[in-house]
This record gives sequence, structure tokens and C-alpha cells, in this order.
Amino acid sequence: MRPETFRHYWEKGWAVEEGVFSREEADRIAQIALDLSQEELSREGDNYVVDKSADGEIAPRKIDTPFLKRSEFQAFVLDKRLTGMLAELLGAPPLLSGDQIFMKPPHFGSAKPYHQDNFYFQCDPGDHVITAWIALDDVGEENGCLRYIDSSHKEGIIAHEAVPGEPYNLVPPPELIDLQRESLALVKKGGVVFHHSEALHTSHRNESDRWRRGYATHWVTADVSSTKDTLDRAYFRRDDYPD
Repeated sequence: MRPETFRHYWEKGWAVEEGVFSREEADRIAQIALDLSQEELSREGDNYVVDKSADGEIAPRKIDTPFLKRSEFQAFVLDKRLTGMLAELLGAPPLLSGDQIFMKPPHFGSAKPYHQDNFYFQCDPGDHVITAWIALDDVGEENGCLRYIDSSHKEGIIAHEAVPGEPYNLVPPPELIDLQRESLALVKKGGVVFHHSEALHTSHRNESDRWRRGYATHWVTADVSSTKDTLDRAYFRRDDYPD
């Protein structure tokens, strides 16, 4: 990991490291994800895993627990190129807690409002909880890159409220989000965006002609506890978790 990535992460609450994986590796995982999402699309009717247009057309929104669904995903996210960087940022061995793949199809992928992961996770200490978001496509402003409120991870967890009609989206009141401090996390295919569990972040709708797929992996260290069941379901606690 570049020293500037480490510094940026702890100062701003997020950082980009390009070229962690090759473009070919990212393409392979993206294709497996696309195939899997098409399988799941035929079975799922929940708006949380699919997007719906005004005329009723549906497209994949995300894949839950991909780690449990394909061995290729397991090998990908446990690669030492990634886990070594996580160990640098955390100062201890990283343990995989959970994951999702966010799809965002062209002209379809919906927005995710501002939130803090640790509002949902309720883990302590928050400094030892991190997300590594692996870009499976080139990601820019037009296709829905991640956006962060710089240094918001230093200000603690703030209140979140349900979005009307979207009970799965809990968001802080707008007046608590300082958009003057917003930065865009532009990243190339195969790069990784790391963010602190208490960094405020969002992504906008995909307005482009291309995909914006991202593999989000959530990690903790051995000293982390949770007041919810977050860690009860963690992958690293499974008997079949790879050594």
C-alpha cells in the first residue's frame, strides 16, 4: 500500500488504492456476478435486491452474501493482495464479516443515500471495522461512484431515520450532512476503495451507458464486539471459513 493511501484513509475516512487486482481478474468476477444475478433475478421479487423502472422493468440491484455462493468469490476477496492492505490499515489481521456485490446497470442502477455502515453494524471499536469496495468496472461520476463526507469518521455515529417507502434505507437528516466536504472516490477496474465504518458515504444513480459493479467486503479485527447480531452471522465464525 502506498503511504499516501494510509494517510488519506485515516485523515479523510476513505482512500483509493488502484491496481490491487488486474482488469482481467475484475472482469472474470464481474461476469460470474452477472451470471449469478440473472439466476437470482428470476427468483427474487424484493425491491431490495432488484431495481424497478416506472414501467415495471426489473434489473439486478445487488447480490447478498456472494461469499457463500461461489468459490471464485471466496478466493478473490481472501487474496493476500487485499488482506495485506487491510492488515496495514487495521494494524491487526482482518477477519471477513460480510459482503455484497452492488450491480448498478446502465441507466438503471439506483442511488444509495448517505449513511454510516456502523449505524447498521453497531460494532466497537469503530476504528477496527472497515469496508473494502472492489471496483469491477471503471467507476466515475457519471456511473455512480462512491461519495464521501471527508473526515466524518472522526465525528461519531449520528442519528439515522427511515426513508419514506424505503424501510431498508436509514439516513441522517439532511442538515447533518455537510456537502461542502463531499469528495468523489473515482477508481479504475481492479482498484479498491477503503472506507472507515463511520465515514458518511453515498452513491448516485448510474446515468451512463456502462455498468458500475462493486464488490463490497466488510472486515473486523478479533477485538471487535457488537450490540447487535452483526458478528453472530460473520463469515469468519463459520466452521467452513477458509484457513
